[in-house]
Amino acid sequence: MKNQIRIALVDDHKLVRNGIKSLLEEEYDIEVIAEGANGLEALEIMKNQSPDVLIIDVRMPEMNGIEAVSKLQEIDPTFKIIVLSMHDSEDYIIQSIKAGARGYLLKDTDKKEFIKAIHVVNNGGKYFSGDISNVIVSNFLKGNSGTPKSEPITQASNPFELTKKEKQILSLILSGKTNIEISQVLKNSKRTIEAHRFNLMKKMNVKNLIELSTKATEYGLN
Repeated sequence: MKNQIRIALVDDHKLVRNGIKSLLEEEYDIEVIAEGANGLEALEIMKNQSPDVLIIDVRMPEMNGIEAVSKLQEIDPTFKIIVLSMHDSEDYIIQSIKAGARGYLLKDTDKKEFIKAIHVVNNGGKYFSGDISNVIVSNFLKGNSGTPKSEPITQASNPFELTKKEKQILSLILSGKTNIEISQVLKNSKRTIEAHRFNLMKKMNVKNLIELSTKATEYGLN
């Protein structure tokens, strides 16, 4: 089909790639033409297959997404790249933008916004969701026009690399709220809260509320 947007997906988790691919290919004007599992593969795909838009994760083996974006912009600054990540830390966002990404979305973004971002970037624009835009504006207002203050791809103050939503849920869990109560506070479904809760407990390597509370206290997260 003519005028299809040719997409390359780079993420080190095959199940994630499969899910994104399935979602995108429900759209009549989008075609996934290539997949990769790390930044080095992203370089090869962009050089050899020239997709219209590259969608890339941040944390990957061999070469992370931000390094790949930076190198690709050195090769050809017209490359159109969207970072799709579970990480909502200011450092990741600002580093991605400085590297040359034209969009930054979180993996819990809904399909409508995801598709909109692809079209905007494909047409030469930039797209950042509301939460991401707030981080960018905040960074600008603080005058951080140089390199972000933290080391690349690290979170010294966030040793478990919890997302903003996971931090919110952790705080609410430690305050004694149930999943249903948390879903009401955050205006998310109970299933979404359960998924985030499972992820944060996995990241913190705990099996129950007692271990969670103990480790949160140990690392000053409560």
